[in-house]
Amino acid sequence: MSLFDLTGRTAFVTGASRGIGRVIAVAFADAGADVALVARSADGLAETAEAVEAVDRTACVIATDVTSYDAVADAAAEAIDRLGHVDIVVNNAGGSNFMVPFSDLRLSGWDKLLQLNLSSAVYVCRAFAGHLLERGTGSVINVASVAGLAAAPTMSPYGASKAALISLTKTLAAEWGEAGVRVNALCPGWTATALNRTLWEDPVIGPATVATSAMKRWASPEEMAGPAVFLASDASSFMTGQTLIVDGGQTITA
Repeated sequence: MSLFDLTGRTAFVTGASRGIGRVIAVAFADAGADVALVARSADGLAETAEAVEAVDRTACVIATDVTSYDAVADAAAEAIDRLGHVDIVVNNAGGSNFMVPFSDLRLSGWDKLLQLNLSSAVYVCRAFAGHLLERGTGSVINVASVAGLAAAPTMSPYGASKAALISLTKTLAAEWGEAGVRVNALCPGWTATALNRTLWEDPVIGPATVATSAMKRWASPEEMAGPAVFLASDASSFMTGQTLIVDGGQTITA
């Protein structure tokens, strides 16, 4: 189990106020890491901070807008200052608040989702690049989606942004590998979070959405904790540029 131990390490997690981001942040704390918690919602971050501190780890709450590079750069500098250094970077902020056929898509919606799901991760990686490369160690985890692996009908901007994030993951892994910095993508399948509650709570749409997956159920956010700790820890020390799919067999039956 020492392979999964994060004692003495520090992490920067975006989208940490709820859902998968909160689960990952608390899992890191359970494994021994101190965590910088980043999101727009200070209230949500406070709840995550309580969970981190409940296991005697440090929680640095940083409320910021990850769609602004200046705000992200300030948040990265604050995290490094307060934690001393950052070992693990998790780009989890993202989502989609609409589903529409491409022919009906407003371009403003396209721009908004690309900014949230892709540009935010670019900003975070750029803000930490010098720090990670200078230290010669680190693990970057980009939370993508199975929507980036195949067609994503009615979710074209979300799927495109996640596909681009997977491509960015591979490119950064190739560029940063020799310096000792690993970059991998975590690809969840359909996960029951607050953002898609209207889908998974619907007695008809919920089961139909996952009917073609091997396990025929939605994931809970907590089921992303183990894979995230694996990617952050020495258990995956020779793994970089990879896409870890955690989807209950959704993609194998597609």
